[in-house]
Amino acid sequence: MNPPPPTKDYATLIRALARAGGESEWVEFKLDFVNPKDIGQYISALANSAALNEQPFGYLIWGVEDGTGKLAGTNFDPHSAKKGNEPLENWLLRLLEPRINFSFHKIDVDGVRIVVAEIERARNIPVRFEGIDYIRVGSVTRPLRQAPERERALWRSFDQVPFEKREISGIMSMSTGEAVNALDAQSYFKLLRLPNVQDSQMAASGLHMDGMLHYSAPEKWSITNLGAILLAHDLRDFPNLQRKAVRVIQYPGKHKLETTREREFHRGYAVEFEQLIDYIEALLPTREVIRDAIREDEPMYPSLAIRELVANMLIHQDLSVTGAGPMVEIFSDRIEITNPGESLVEPARFIDAPPRTRNEAMAAFMRRVGICEERGSGIDKVMQAVELAQLPPPLFETPPGATRAVVFARHDLRRMSRASKVRAVYQHACLRYVIGVKTSNASLRERFGISAQNAAAASRLLGEALKQGVIVIEEPEAGAKSRSYLPYWAAPSGSRGP
Repeated sequence: MNPPPPTKDYATLIRALARAGGESEWVEFKLDFVNPKDIGQYISALANSAALNEQPFGYLIWGVEDGTGKLAGTNFDPHSAKKGNEPLENWLLRLLEPRINFSFHKIDVDGVRIVVAEIERARNIPVRFEGIDYIRVGSVTRPLRQAPERERALWRSFDQVPFEKREISGIMSMSTGEAVNALDAQSYFKLLRLPNVQDSQMAASGLHMDGMLHYSAPEKWSITNLGAILLAHDLRDFPNLQRKAVRVIQYPGKHKLETTREREFHRGYAVEFEQLIDYIEALLPTREVIRDAIREDEPMYPSLAIRELVANMLIHQDLSVTGAGPMVEIFSDRIEITNPGESLVEPARFIDAPPRTRNEAMAAFMRRVGICEERGSGIDKVMQAVELAQLPPPLFETPPGATRAVVFARHDLRRMSRASKVRAVYQHACLRYVIGVKTSNASLRERFGISAQNAAAASRLLGEALKQGVIVIEEPEAGAKSRSYLPYWAAPSGSRGP
């Protein structure tokens, strides 16, 4: 087993914080239990103030005298405390939003019993308790709306440090050897096609250059979110990332009432990507085809399409979303690939729009090691693979708080819904446009396997797409047989969209 990351030395931390005048905008001292609602307000205020003061955590500490900083001890037991009949910690978690990582620790410091609540700084939006966000002004807690200058400054702070570059929460600085061993450094060098480095200092330097480690002090290193999410031996070693493990679920039918199997992939994305793809493909159905009088099993879904969509799922997720991670669900008639966070690009423009991602450093590394496409052409290749396999058009959608790609198993054109047919024509026109060729009745017949004798069927499909406004005629004066078509957004006149 790989050694877990070192735990924090809370006794040393408390000695450093417990001093005269030690309270601050991100540290609050108490002696004994206070009203649960006050604790919730403190957690909100300390999380927000820690972010504003560029601190990774805020601290609510019981057993320290305010003003003197004397270690007086406390009888407060957070693990037995309740609000009504509900455990205090559960009650607080339920009323805090977004959900953040905070934890209670009982520590013996110089023979004195101290309790500390360590509260992760706010990420992306202020932390609210019972629908209200709080902030510290000096050592006073008040609603954020009553401190407009601090509110503006807090929002500005959320845009300054990308999630990938932040240090892992809850882990103290490590020695060089500890930092290198906490990540799968061997796989890092293998992915980059470099010889494995045995010297810890050289390995740490390489990881540091790629943003996987942060140099914090002489011979002291910290792991970044980027390093852990790509190279972790086990994401469960890192509390703020353990829900980012990829889940793969297989269902026997078209619904979620029953589950055939479920598995989570807990290693870093870069380390375990190939095993993830192999596992997914092993679960996907096949169909029997005959080539040169020999029966063969052919995958129901193009491997290239699945690979690209899974890579996109990882790269484009919103890593700041807590309590949710990327998921692949396999049904009898489709595969759904979902990531937390709504897309930065309108789904209708996935094929042509320049790539945009929240996770630039992760995307850059995944491209360097060949896991995903270099210039945002991944969706184009997905569409090409789907069309060559004559599958129904994929569905790209953004349910609340997520982005989902759905690839459907092959079925006859006549069984496709009107919406699917229109989407297929639109995607076909988009793909043809970005690769520089015309969309026509003939190209659409080839896409669906329609015979030349049945050209009228392709004309009806084009007519319905024109009616829905997703495509336009390139040259309206051209005869019906020689017409070509464009996606709505490529029309010179700026024709309306869907």
